[in-house]
Amino acid sequence: MASLKIPTLRTPSHSLSSKLSLRSAFSANFPNSARFSRSQPQRGRVLIITSAASSSFSNKPTVLVAEKLGEAGLTLLKEFADVDCSYNLSPKELRSKISLCDALIVRSGTKVNRAVFESSGGRLKVVGRAGVGIDNVDLAAATEHGCLVVNAPTANTVAAAEHGIALLAAMARNVAQADASIKAGKWQRNKYVGVSLVGKTLAVLGFGKVGSEVARRAKGLGMHVIAHDPYAPAERACAIGVELVSFDEAIGTADFISMHMPLIPATSKMFNDETFAKMKKGVRIVNVARGGVVDEEALVRALDAGIVAQAALDVFSEEPPKQDNKLVQHEMVTVTPHLGASTMEAQEGVAIEIAEAVVGALKGELAATAVNAPMVPAEVLLELKPYVILAEKLGRLAVQLVAGGSGVKTVKVSYASSRPNLDTRLLRAMITKGIIEPISDVYVNLVNADYTAKQRGVRITEEHIHLDGSHEIPLEFIKVQIADVKSKFASATSKSGEIKVEGRVKDGIPHLTKVGSFRVDVSLEGSIILCRQVDQPGMIGKVGSILGQENVNVSFMSVGRVAPRKHAVMAIGVDDQPRKESLKRIGEVPAIEEFVFLKL
Repeated sequence: MASLKIPTLRTPSHSLSSKLSLRSAFSANFPNSARFSRSQPQRGRVLIITSAASSSFSNKPTVLVAEKLGEAGLTLLKEFADVDCSYNLSPKELRSKISLCDALIVRSGTKVNRAVFESSGGRLKVVGRAGVGIDNVDLAAATEHGCLVVNAPTANTVAAAEHGIALLAAMARNVAQADASIKAGKWQRNKYVGVSLVGKTLAVLGFGKVGSEVARRAKGLGMHVIAHDPYAPAERACAIGVELVSFDEAIGTADFISMHMPLIPATSKMFNDETFAKMKKGVRIVNVARGGVVDEEALVRALDAGIVAQAALDVFSEEPPKQDNKLVQHEMVTVTPHLGASTMEAQEGVAIEIAEAVVGALKGELAATAVNAPMVPAEVLLELKPYVILAEKLGRLAVQLVAGGSGVKTVKVSYASSRPNLDTRLLRAMITKGIIEPISDVYVNLVNADYTAKQRGVRITEEHIHLDGSHEIPLEFIKVQIADVKSKFASATSKSGEIKVEGRVKDGIPHLTKVGSFRVDVSLEGSIILCRQVDQPGMIGKVGSILGQENVNVSFMSVGRVAPRKHAVMAIGVDDQPRKESLKRIGEVPAIEEFVFLKL
């Protein structure tokens, strides 16, 4: 018989970042400088060739700073390492230098791709990104080559928020257009009548560090602030005086919209023709987040149609944008060249933050801002691999079932195993990764999982269910529960009100085996459609026919029911994402009471 152990909260003192060291896997080997000589027959001279990168034959590590960094950061680096500041390197020049460097610091302009890591010959141990986004660093290649990647995510928060507010006010009062008009010799007071901010509704989309700081400042300007972020705790929003609402409500009621979401697959071109059509006519938009979240051609159409009255943009899908970019040239658009973090204070703060992270990593310490995973022993990874995949996908499923406006605060993870001392740190990290990454630009791994959860106010408890039996199989099942939230699929809630999903590994493949109180059996590959239905003949055929007409391949289908002819949940695995029209047709089948599409 199984017995339950008391769930234990993973506190910061138990975090992996405070217990593990990178010294064995990531600390650099700094060879002694060597000198070789060969005789020159002409004029009897001797040519001295130095093989080490650093000067004065020191044993210090060498740090290559490939883009401009604040003086305070450089000072910190020079206390520990030999620093080579070489800016505007071509890709070829970077590859030729990198084999002589132990660490590399870049901003957004330098591409650190697989070729760079291969050219390093294994010497490069740390890449520091002076800023938040790491789109320009190949994380997979970095991890394969044993190189740690760190960033500086906090130092530019206030600067970005201030720039957002600056654009908001400048747009509302036509500052840029009026300035250009006067400099062109015109005096057009009537043309540039603006709008007031007081009493207007601002929708902050993405309520993280920058979004919440924008909200604070907008409240000070007398604006009514609402926000949408499927991850933000309601208490934090309430403390600022902000109401969390659904995405559709946010864009449908706002006079101003300020974008602060990350660029991830789920947000790519999120603002498109369909989204703009749902907005209040005359809405004004600010984007200091990522250019790719906006379909720029659709925004031009919305501006021309009067749906969007004005836009203020600091970021673009292609940077710098082309000179003939219609959006940039539009009269109702105010633009700046990605200046969100460009204050003297922010630049110095970023420089110090990234310098400290790089120096710490070179010393063998773990930084909370590490964005790629350390190497895991091959034998452990081989055994846990399918369970690691299962853990992440259960996290992804669970968070997608949370209704908009609900902040994820309490997560309980249960592991059923016959092994008494099962190490679940990697599994917990992957569940955290699955919950956070779909709605954030944070990269979660074994290094930063606990820190990331804590920073977002998520309390993760673990329960170990001990089973009698053979120790051959690491785990019987994993169960993930999210409490105190609303579910967009009511059938996924347990009798006690939590969203609950459960899964296990079968023949090496992760399977979803329980949703709420309904037992199902569907492979966690591709994506999943969950339907709650009246249990009656022909339902599988009706849904399968709709998907077949759309050329959507069904990989698995399973039905779990409470009793014959009562209610059932049908879980359908699909290889492709059905069109919205197809999903709508499924929802219109009379016996289907609710459904949800979940992307894995």
